[in-house]
Amino acid sequence: MTKMKTSGFKCLYGNQTKGERERDREERPCVNYKCGLLNTIQDVLRQRPGWTEVKEEGEWDFNWCDVAWLRENFDNTYMEEHVRICHFRNHYELTRKNFMVKNLKRYRKHLEREAGRGEAARCDFFPQTFELPGEYHLFVEEFKRSAGSTWIMKPVARSQGKGIFLFRKLKDITDWKKDGTRSEEQKNDVHVESYVAQRYIENPYLISGRKFDLRVYVMVTSYIPLKAWLYRDGFARFSNTRFSLSSIDDQYVHLTNVAVQKTAPDYDPEKGCKWQIQQLRRYLTAKHSRETVETLFKEIDNIFIRSLLSVQKVIINDKHCFELYGYDILLDDCLKPWLIEVNASPSLTASSQEDYEMKCRVLEDTLHVVDMEARLTGREKRVGGYDLMWNDGPVYREDAGPETLSSSCFTANTHLGCVNDRKRQLQQMFKPLPGHKRI
Repeated sequence: MTKMKTSGFKCLYGNQTKGERERDREERPCVNYKCGLLNTIQDVLRQRPGWTEVKEEGEWDFNWCDVAWLRENFDNTYMEEHVRICHFRNHYELTRKNFMVKNLKRYRKHLEREAGRGEAARCDFFPQTFELPGEYHLFVEEFKRSAGSTWIMKPVARSQGKGIFLFRKLKDITDWKKDGTRSEEQKNDVHVESYVAQRYIENPYLISGRKFDLRVYVMVTSYIPLKAWLYRDGFARFSNTRFSLSSIDDQYVHLTNVAVQKTAPDYDPEKGCKWQIQQLRRYLTAKHSRETVETLFKEIDNIFIRSLLSVQKVIINDKHCFELYGYDILLDDCLKPWLIEVNASPSLTASSQEDYEMKCRVLEDTLHVVDMEARLTGREKRVGGYDLMWNDGPVYREDAGPETLSSSCFTANTHLGCVNDRKRQLQQMFKPLPGHKRI
């Protein structure tokens, strides 16, 4: 989808008059920013009071870059104390599918060794996965033990459903046999892709017969110590076709990526294929119970925290860096959440007016947490739609009772899918700058 223009999709700062925006720009600290993306983030940055875009080689205080820019420029860029950039240097330790699984497996072994099998079992939230071609023989052994099962192949570093397919026969993956079958020239060829073979969740939770997954936003502002925030808004992405295992070649049945679904012949762009996560939470509560859904969302919180802890010691921490992750979570028909993948550059392109407004809220509050204007005290448990869920340890709600504080859940301060009264919260929290009225 092409970039949404501000004139069509009104960002949340857009209710200011031109005069008000100009006064804000004069009264707030000036932040020079650079942005390498042409989507919703560009609209949000352009409308943020006091922020000015710089081009090409201009000096910047804030850079929302893509990972290609980071890879080419980070090590050659001098950054002063106040400067911020939107990725950690080796973010791929969590966001490449093979590295994510490698780090989770290592973390699970560490927990079993240090805290016992019960604690290690808390990491049982990602499907059985093998990296090919390196673990081809190990995969074949498991494949033969579970004859008839469905597996899914994914390239380790692509997105939007590209290169993904399902299979049940080994002959379908002969191109990914072990390294020994390749010549040295092939091994050194940068174009030879690694894939992961992952056990397919054959019993997904269905709504109206359709499969869906959750896109949830988690922000990390530091890895040492770990400080992580969870956003209240998110969405469920639905397939456009009723679920069935009888046809594993139909991507419209099995892949929920919007980039895939919007190419379906009967896709309706007016209806789209998303629910806001608040709508999903209400649906699940009505169909099951409040207690069941609370347990589910605590288990989802556990996924966020454990996955971040699994890479805490390998991510290169840098005070200039923050990361906005897009987590993809799948529910099975037992209401067990599964971590499918983590995205370093979650799509910021909107598929509808509602989607655009939600992404504007996420991005505006991300900038509030980054706090280039130095308005926060550092002790906040909530900023806009973000709830602080980990700050070198679990963060609890002010009203958490003794049963919560004594439980084994990792965090109790999150409100994923709950009411997001961010505008009122921001008005109460931010004190005006000298000569500046409240936002």
